Amino acid sequence: IQRLIASKLEQSKVKKEVVVESSSRSSQPLPSPSRPPFPKFLVSPATTNEAPSPIAPPTPPPPPPPPPPRPLAKASRAQKSPPVSQLFQLLKKQDNTRHLSPSVSGNKSQVNSAHNSIVGEIQNRSAHLIAIKADIETKGDFINDLIQKVLTTCFSDMEDVMKFVAWLDNELATLADERAVLKHFKWPERKADALQEAAVEYRELKKLEKELSSYSDDPSIHYGVALKKMVNLLDKSEEGVRRLVRLRSSSMRSYQDFKIPVEWMLDSGMINKIKRASIKLAKTYMNRVANELESARNMDRESTQEALLLQGVRFAYRTHQFAGGLDPETLCALEEIKQRVPSHLRLARGNLAGAPS
Repeated sequence: IQRLIASKLEQSKVKKEVVVESSSRSSQPLPSPSRPPFPKFLVSPATTNEAPSPIAPPTPPPPPPPPPPRPLAKASRAQKSPPVSQLFQLLKKQDNTRHLSPSVSGNKSQVNSAHNSIVGEIQNRSAHLIAIKADIETKGDFINDLIQKVLTTCFSDMEDVMKFVAWLDNELATLADERAVLKHFKWPERKADALQEAAVEYRELKKLEKELSSYSDDPSIHYGVALKKMVNLLDKSEEGVRRLVRLRSSSMRSYQDFKIPVEWMLDSGMINKIKRASIKLAKTYMNRVANELESARNMDRESTQEALLLQGVRFAYRTHQFAGGLDPETLCALEEIKQRVPSHLRLARGNLAGAPS
């Protein structure tokens, strides 16, 4: 019986070893727990004398590969020197400071200048406002007296208007700010502005009329320059009359309401004086052209004669259209030009046949 039991146990042990060996080859499991020893009474003497087959332990996993050895530094590589780096950083910092210092000082000066400018402007503004307030509080009677004079003064002609406007400007110049002060009073702004406008326009037209009437030709000046000056004067005359006509259309009614003289604005006023002065200027122009034609004929310069002839006729025609005609003296000067034209300039004579008369 004992031998039978021992043989059965031996067979089962062999089967288990085969199974364990095959499984360890495939997956290498953890070693199974040790089997407890058989009781002595179950083991036969033959069995105890045989050496038990040991179970092969699982092989441990291979150790990780060692890290690669650290490469040795090249013999030719230079070693870093901390003092050199520190010296470079110090010099770089000093250089940046030196470059930034002018701009920083410049910015500071600009900031100071802007600050001073703002402070100065505020101070000036404050002083200006204080002066305006002082004028409003202390010069009320003075301004009210000016208001009454603007409203009640009568004018016989534009010379009186010019004198009154000049006086009024001098009085108002004593105020710190004319507009800022007068807006606190019942200032007759529309009439004061109308007086100012009329005086300025009359002064300009009177100056133009005087320049036209007093113009005299200077033979020492080159004829081209002299003729150009007279053409410019005629241009100014035409523009002045056009400006006066526009002013008459827009402001004559209000001038009449404010009792400002308007006779000078009529065709019989300054316009007539300017036109008569332009006719006198045309006579001067014709005389200069006649003299230059004589000089050109003596020098046998036909092209110059023809150009002068055309300029003279053109100026005479413009003056004729602007002034509404020419006086006898100017017509005589134009006839003298005709007589000085060479006989072979038939075309020019034909054109002169239609000259204004």
